[in-house]
Amino acid sequence: MNKRIIFFWSLYDFANSIAVVAFYLYFSQWLVVDMGVSDFWYNIIFVGATVLLLFTAPVAGAIADKQFVRMWFLRVSTVLFFMSALAAALLAVLGTQAATIALLAGIAYMIANYFYQFSLTFYNSLLTDIAPSGWQGFISGVGQSSNWLGQIVGILICLPFVNGIVHWFGHSGRTAALLPATLIFFILSLPLLIGFKDQPKIKSRIIGSGEYKNLFRNLVRLCKAPGVGRYLLSFFLFNDAILTLQNNFSILLNQLYHISDTKKSLLLLAILVTAALGAFISGFVADRLGLKKTLLIIVGFWIAIFPSIGLAPSFVVLAAATILMGFFYGSTWTVSRAVMVCLAPANELNRTFSYYSLAERFSTFLGPLVWGLITTGLLQYGSIRYRISIISMTLFIIAGFIVLRKIPDMPRDKKLL
Repeated sequence: MNKRIIFFWSLYDFANSIAVVAFYLYFSQWLVVDMGVSDFWYNIIFVGATVLLLFTAPVAGAIADKQFVRMWFLRVSTVLFFMSALAAALLAVLGTQAATIALLAGIAYMIANYFYQFSLTFYNSLLTDIAPSGWQGFISGVGQSSNWLGQIVGILICLPFVNGIVHWFGHSGRTAALLPATLIFFILSLPLLIGFKDQPKIKSRIIGSGEYKNLFRNLVRLCKAPGVGRYLLSFFLFNDAILTLQNNFSILLNQLYHISDTKKSLLLLAILVTAALGAFISGFVADRLGLKKTLLIIVGFWIAIFPSIGLAPSFVVLAAATILMGFFYGSTWTVSRAVMVCLAPANELNRTFSYYSLAERFSTFLGPLVWGLITTGLLQYGSIRYRISIISMTLFIIAGFIVLRKIPDMPRDKKLL
């Protein structure tokens, strides 16, 4: 194993999570709480990013498979992610109660979300190049642990700006925290973008516009590979609930308990600590217990966690449930990525991961719509509507668990000595 490249790969996950957590935690509240945008329209941001990804990621994945240019795609999408996130951050800093500012910032955030998820199509597929067989669960866990640690660092970076201890050109508060997080992300992503090159291989034919005509046919053919179709469906279903809660978590805390941003940040820090532990430990467990069995256990715990959060009678109970949730939060991404690597046809890894990313992002199509419709349509019920939204997400997880049970059993990875 090339430890230097593994470090660069993990550092990239660490880096982008700094920006991602800042926007999930603070931009969402600025848009909904401070600017008065409805929960429904906030969630439409993720729907828009999903639609863009639907029409681009599979074709880009096919090009990367045939031309071996995944690093080119990763570099370009990372730069565009940085530029659009920076635009959203600057607009938020300049923001007043003007609806135009909120609209432009929301569009910039939607584009940033799109390029972030687009970049993961190629980032995830690098796992097979940097991790030998038998170590993919462990290395995936290292990468995911870096993601959670990056989010912890991101919150620690943001807190002085949020609390007014540090000022950014005269600005402090939620919006000021977005700028340093975005800049640090881009700087720390450079080692992987500069230091890793695609492995030289014989390139296939150049792909033209006809690839779009094959999009549906390729998906059908890919889903016929053992377990791939069922796994993508299962992943979409349980991930639907998890990502929807993630995107709305800080808003939910504000509406249910009206706690300060500092308390929200500290709770999220505790969740991320357990998430980092879960990501790291689950890689070891999956390599020994088996990927499918480990993922079934994780999803089974999610079925119990969501109602616990929705029915929590106090902030203390909710905090305890969400801190436990963090362990399975980290475990989910570690094991699900390794399962996808195991099931994907060897010669179509990038294309498979493009659909894997689509399954993840389509989770931010249906889930946010359901959440937005409930929270907006049940305004007369006050904060209860958020509890109803959380509990309704449990149905997606149950359906995902049922489908997951039917994917093929995978042999335990043999650890290399």
